[in-house]
Amino acid sequence: MARLGLGNEWTCLFANDIDADKAAAYRANWGGAEFAEGDLAAIEARAIPGRADLAWASFPCQDLSLAGGGKGMGAADDAVKTRSGAFWLFHEKMRALGAEGRGPRAIVLENVAGVLSSHGKRDFCALVEALDGLGYRVGALTLDARWFTPQSRPRVFFVAVRKSLSGPLAHGDDGLIAGTPHPLWTSASLRAAHGALPNGLAENWIWWRLPEPARRNADLADLLEDAPAEAPWRAPAATERLLALMAPSHRRKIEEIQESGARVVGAVYRRTRVDEGGAKRQRAEVRFDGLAGCLRTPRGGSSRQTILEVHQDSIRARLLSPREAARLMGLPDSYMLPPNPGAAYELCGDGLCVPVVRHLAQHLLQPLLRPEASRLRPPEERPFAAA
Repeated sequence: MARLGLGNEWTCLFANDIDADKAAAYRANWGGAEFAEGDLAAIEARAIPGRADLAWASFPCQDLSLAGGGKGMGAADDAVKTRSGAFWLFHEKMRALGAEGRGPRAIVLENVAGVLSSHGKRDFCALVEALDGLGYRVGALTLDARWFTPQSRPRVFFVAVRKSLSGPLAHGDDGLIAGTPHPLWTSASLRAAHGALPNGLAENWIWWRLPEPARRNADLADLLEDAPAEAPWRAPAATERLLALMAPSHRRKIEEIQESGARVVGAVYRRTRVDEGGAKRQRAEVRFDGLAGCLRTPRGGSSRQTILEVHQDSIRARLLSPREAARLMGLPDSYMLPPNPGAAYELCGDGLCVPVVRHLAQHLLQPLLRPEASRLRPPEERPFAAA
């Protein structure tokens, strides 16, 4: 999905994933001559060809997310003990490439918002320090898929650039660097994490600049299939059981829609909540704001959201289909998903929202990696150049 979001201006030199279903999906869509399936720990730097402009890594989030176990990233010497510690494997490859004079000009790391607070912000500081030690200046942005597709999916994108390239970067309205953090792409959690950086790292930090995206023009209902074979409408009794799991406040949402006479589609997740008596119980929570909740993988909790359609006296429910999940990630219908529905949900829940990557590439990564003279001109005067 990173490759699709970056677009045709980029050439992929090397790609890797350990998951067989994701590897098969990559090959089905891209051919995959440059794809190395397997554990990154077993891949030596010499197997990575050439010198890339950009290295992109989305390392596992399970130990950083609210749905995970909270183990954090661990340290460089115990990367195998936590899934999110795979960052250190990637870091080692970048270190080895740098020692050969082949370090990428820029690095992007993507993860859940939990990376900002994990282990009292120590994981965040360790990540920034590790990239700084490789010779990069680091900044980060918090971007939400809801700006582009009808899915609530906040993610953190670390963008690191070689210190030799960062010096002449333009500031101001036409530059890539902002003097202060912008609230649209800099969350309070990111600002708090930045405040925990030691002085030396804080001085090298970059507040990146991005333009505000165009207003999203689709809601959840616009992306739904009429009658997906993989997700048929449930029997009325199953829908009643789902409604019985809802707290009174969520039942009132449904009643208000019924009274309005409108046809409204919402998204439901099952969650464990503490009730009035202090006991944990399963609850079904529905939202009717035109957005789906964040897509997940089975490892990160319930991987499939439920679609709830309310129209007067009719209430019916079904699971989200694989193609609907792909649309929420910004994937075109031509994108070939794994034939197994579970693998398709896994791919989408682990993936990147394609138009988020495109926005980042178009307005930051490509200008950043073009020749210096081009980078310093206003956007309307910059000639096109492939990265």
